[in-house]
Amino acid sequence: MQIKILGCSGGIGGDLRTTSMLIDDNVLIDAGSGVGDLSMEALLKIDHIFVTHAHLDHIAFIPPLLDTVLGFRTAPITVHALPATIDALRTHIFNWKIWPDFNAIPSAEAPFLIYSAVTLGETVNLNGRKITPIPANHVVPAVGYHLEGNEASLVFTGDTTTNDALWPLVNKMHNLKYLIIETAFRNDELELAKLSKHLCPSLLVEELNKISIAQPIEVFITHLKPGEGEVIMQEIAQSQIRQPVQALQNQQQFIL
Repeated sequence: MQIKILGCSGGIGGDLRTTSMLIDDNVLIDAGSGVGDLSMEALLKIDHIFVTHAHLDHIAFIPPLLDTVLGFRTAPITVHALPATIDALRTHIFNWKIWPDFNAIPSAEAPFLIYSAVTLGETVNLNGRKITPIPANHVVPAVGYHLEGNEASLVFTGDTTTNDALWPLVNKMHNLKYLIIETAFRNDELELAKLSKHLCPSLLVEELNKISIAQPIEVFITHLKPGEGEVIMQEIAQSQIRQPVQALQNQQQFIL
């Protein structure tokens, strides 16, 4: 399983792109603005989109992706998400007001967009690639994903704040090699982080100290707010943290 980071910023501007990851050549984890950098050839290969939650920076490019490839491929695209996230997409996006309902195009009997509900802890197996929804703690219903390949696995927390339900699961992962975890705000924005259910460096340290697995893992920070990334990473570096931590980079790749 090869994972390529298409976007990992908490905002846009210049070369910043919002959250999306490409697995091999046909699966997306979230569909933020990074999807827009893919070629037409690459877009035509997308068969599955796993969504962490319904916030715009994670779903914004699902509508134009569908619109772009419709007519050039006949196979539908499947969106995997929590039932509440699917309901939000149906109600607020694919409703003929914001965007056409691709779940009814070209017909309700043979739609171009298929919804598939995910359940916490239940693995979706795509030709040996295991994708498992894991708990997240955000202001809307949300999940992260555990991605398992033949050699190793990766945890992507999605947008989350303090998340006690996650770490007992992480501590049982014998093949975990990479952890991608968000830190959206600076320490002086602690109250805003709590209100919006994101992490800041002080909260991040508390979370990472809950990891007790024996094998070394590499920790990458995502969802840094534009203009604040350098300060956030400095605050993390100055904290009492046990694991080596680095900022996730656009176009970075992982092999599992």
